[in-house]
Amino acid sequence: MSSTPHDPFYSSPFGPFYRRHTPYMVQPEYRIYEMNKRLQSRSEDSDNLWWDAFATEFFEDDATLTLSFCLEDGPKRYTIGRTLIPRYFSTVFEGGVTDLYYILKHSKESYHNSSITVDCDQCAMVTQHGKPMFTKVCTEGRLILEFTFDDLMRIKTWHFTIRQYRELVPRSILAMHAQDPQVLDQLSKNITRMGLTNFTLNYLRLCVILEPMQELMSRHKTYNLSPRDCLKTCLFQKWQRMVAPPEPARQPTTKRRKRKNSTSSTSNSSAGNAANSAGSKKKTAAANLSLSSQDVMVVGEPTLMGGEFGDEDERLITRLENTQYDAANGMDDEEDFTNSPALGNSSPWSSKPAATQETKSENPPPQASQ
Repeated sequence: MSSTPHDPFYSSPFGPFYRRHTPYMVQPEYRIYEMNKRLQSRSEDSDNLWWDAFATEFFEDDATLTLSFCLEDGPKRYTIGRTLIPRYFSTVFEGGVTDLYYILKHSKESYHNSSITVDCDQCAMVTQHGKPMFTKVCTEGRLILEFTFDDLMRIKTWHFTIRQYRELVPRSILAMHAQDPQVLDQLSKNITRMGLTNFTLNYLRLCVILEPMQELMSRHKTYNLSPRDCLKTCLFQKWQRMVAPPEPARQPTTKRRKRKNSTSSTSNSSAGNAANSAGSKKKTAAANLSLSSQDVMVVGEPTLMGGEFGDEDERLITRLENTQYDAANGMDDEEDFTNSPALGNSSPWSSKPAATQETKSENPPPQASQ
């Protein structure tokens, strides 16, 4: 069977020891093996730069690390970003751990367009503790990793769900202190909580507080404001968003709105009906202006005609306080409004001589069709 250059067992014509670079995507678990080796090479002199280089080698720039477990006070879930991942691994060793590595058993791999997902339901995080007593802690759970589909093969998401843990003490230590009840009582106490030290748990709780403060830190770095001013501006903007949330963008409509009066006029087929419809418009306008006690409504120009810009394509309506406005001023034909169906018996327009009303009542105008 012939092999291809992408085959890890590909034999090069230049010799058996010359191999083309095999991308990590062939075996995603190999990256966990390399990460274990890098953690074992850590020394007491490893500073923040070393941990940041470690995170850069194995995690993407926008990677997230999530831990889920259940404590006495309920389930917990902590998610940290790329900037906090180096500090998380360093806190594991600062809490008394001397060795850390991960064991993946029977993991399943799934390939996507831009990523590879590794799902291991039987993952074990093994830590060696030297203080206060030599103890080996096996933290078991489910680990889901998402790698980038490239040669770097870095982690995009890390989600570890802890189910149980075991703290193992060597039998030789128990036999050595069998006659000392005080030491046995100390050995019987757990040194971790769900496999995590108190140092790491306190750091995760601190991350929950630091996460909302990133906006303050970013604003301070951008605008060079004092911490108090940054807090004031952030709280003010948050209050503005709560009081006046942004309205959703209106969907553009291609249909033009039609007025009721225009639709009624087009529905009439004869010229007489069209004239009566125009008369009904005048009557409606007169009815709106007949009550002098009400405010005058001034209608602005719609936005499509070059008027004011608004959130919606509506006419801008404002109130004009003018109690001395004469509703009859400017009306060209008072008699057309005498028998308007929009006016009541108490309307000032109905106060006409009896002869005029009788003349009008002989030929009542037809009603405009709705």
